[in-house]
Amino acid sequence: MTKKNSEYDFKWCPGCGDFGVIKALEFAMKDRITVKEIPMETNVVIAGIGCSGNLVHLLEGAQPYGFHGIHGRTLPIALGVKTARTDLNVVIVAGDGDFLSIGMEHIAPQAARNLDVTAVIMDNAVYGLTKGQSSPTTTLGDTTSSTPYGKVEEALNPLDLYMSFGVSFIASGFSSKPRDLAKIITAGMEHPGFAIVHVQSPCTTYNDTFEILKGNPKKGIQPLLWDIPKDHDTSDREAAYRLVHSGGWPVGILYQDLTRPSLDQHLDQTHQQIKVRSPQQLLDSYAI
Repeated sequence: MTKKNSEYDFKWCPGCGDFGVIKALEFAMKDRITVKEIPMETNVVIAGIGCSGNLVHLLEGAQPYGFHGIHGRTLPIALGVKTARTDLNVVIVAGDGDFLSIGMEHIAPQAARNLDVTAVIMDNAVYGLTKGQSSPTTTLGDTTSSTPYGKVEEALNPLDLYMSFGVSFIASGFSSKPRDLAKIITAGMEHPGFAIVHVQSPCTTYNDTFEILKGNPKKGIQPLLWDIPKDHDTSDREAAYRLVHSGGWPVGILYQDLTRPSLDQHLDQTHQQIKVRSPQQLLDSYAI
């Protein structure tokens, strides 16, 4: 962090991927307020429980509003904020354990509503804050503090899950490239609907996957990361599915549906149909 902003000081392990993600989010928000000529306070960052929760505080200068929720409940809180104040840019920050375990039950309903928020998910395939237990994305057979003899479940494919649930904007990124990641997050924030940016953000203490993701030719390790082709049609759902199941970890925008109305638009249409009644009319409606 910085001595200039000690009020928002926090601690992550040296080399944590989340440092890159917070920088990317800062770049994206500053670019947004500069282009739109609006204050930073038009942004709201909602966090659950985990190392990712520190992203409610940016590094320098004006801060977005920050809200710490409880474990797995970032989406219901975001629904409340966005429904009350449709003018705000609502960004969720969560980890794979927070968002994809106890929080998974909330993804499908918000995808069906097409809630206009952006979720930035930091995936390190462990519960880092609570000492490295296995998470939904931990690889089958991995030894962790909660699976001393190896994990017995297959790892969840989050991108496949988002596609199945009908999320209208799905992208993936890598924490070590904050400038590139910022562009993806910006695209998610500009999308009129439910956007998820799922980021590989390795935990250097309990599950250091940097070498596996980036590769190491000297050790014969091929990188898992690969860029989505520039000619990929993001509106093509079948093409997106093929990329998700091509192996490794694709980086870029996988899918975007611009044809679906957002929840904001549905609510506006509903409000136009409502006939406002006077207090006397409301009282009379209860009369027997």
